[in-house]
Amino acid sequence: MRVKEEQLKEFRAALLAWFAQFQRDLPWRRSRDPYRIWISEIMLQQTRVAAVIPYYERFLERFPSVHALAAAPEEEVLRMWSGLGYYSRARNLQQAAKQIVARHGGEFPRTKTEVLELAGIGEYTAAAILSIAFGERLAVLDGNVARVLARLDAVRGDLRGPGRWRSLQNRADVLLDGGAAGDWNQAMMELGATLCTPRSPQCLLCSVRQFCEASKLGIAQELPQKRKKRAEVSVRLAVAVLLDTGGNSLLLPPPASQKNPAEDHVPSLVAKLWHFPTVSANGSGATSLRQLLMKQFKMKNLDTAMFEPLSKVRHTVTYRKIEVAPFLIRVRKLLPATGSKAIELNAVLAQPISNLTRKVARAALKKLDSDLA
Repeated sequence: MRVKEEQLKEFRAALLAWFAQFQRDLPWRRSRDPYRIWISEIMLQQTRVAAVIPYYERFLERFPSVHALAAAPEEEVLRMWSGLGYYSRARNLQQAAKQIVARHGGEFPRTKTEVLELAGIGEYTAAAILSIAFGERLAVLDGNVARVLARLDAVRGDLRGPGRWRSLQNRADVLLDGGAAGDWNQAMMELGATLCTPRSPQCLLCSVRQFCEASKLGIAQELPQKRKKRAEVSVRLAVAVLLDTGGNSLLLPPPASQKNPAEDHVPSLVAKLWHFPTVSANGSGATSLRQLLMKQFKMKNLDTAMFEPLSKVRHTVTYRKIEVAPFLIRVRKLLPATGSKAIELNAVLAQPISNLTRKVARAALKKLDSDLA
């Protein structure tokens, strides 16, 4: 049944007791330092906990304070982030660090209004940091919490529908245990992440199932109702791994935000990071690349026979399914374009690059290894 006002005390006690006993031992839970909590919350956006942990630990080792993060070269921040994806998070993180240093003397702000002024921080992240670090009475609402609330109250329909998310936030505000806001928010998120999961919720292990309307009705697995997915888009790219006689390849700088009609997918898919020459390819990948290299690098005497096909690369970003045709092109001498850099192919993986570029680099290295075998 829906949690009523007179049941709130019992409901809160049951959930907090469960959290105290069964919470996962996560590195960011061992601190109330707002800087560390902030880093974890940004990293955890759209990324699994298991994937975040090693990045979190390495990132904090390299940037142990907001001052260190603010003062670091952007390329170094992106390099430490490389592999986590959604690189705008890293850029916003450093921009916010600079704001904290400039406006707040390096101390994380204590009010919601000030926190929301920081780059990359919205309602959820502000509530999470302020409640966990400072005990502020702010209820979080993310996907995990929304799912818990939808099942507790048997909420049907699209949770992101008009007015629905606001009503869920209001409900989260009512249920919040203000005396233990940080633990409460983490308990709600933990419940959604470990027991009240999208598929096969473990209702029999749930300490608050007696308060759950969906469990009572036997419809927990049906809620929340699935949202309509955006139609999938297939994207074909061709990538050139240029290789000179010294084993050096060429990386291009982060692409401009403006999209070239002939390359409209490229800027977003290489995540505004260093990348190999890349072009959209609706026809022959080798032909599309040849045209790009002749135009951008003024390369002459390019014959498509020089283009050695590498293993196909497949990649998925949100609604886009990407098929990449990478080619190894051996040249006597690299002819850099504006802003590009020559780098040993073996060292490419240590650069701030997207996962897509990383896969292409590995395909090229695998090819070279097989040639030596």
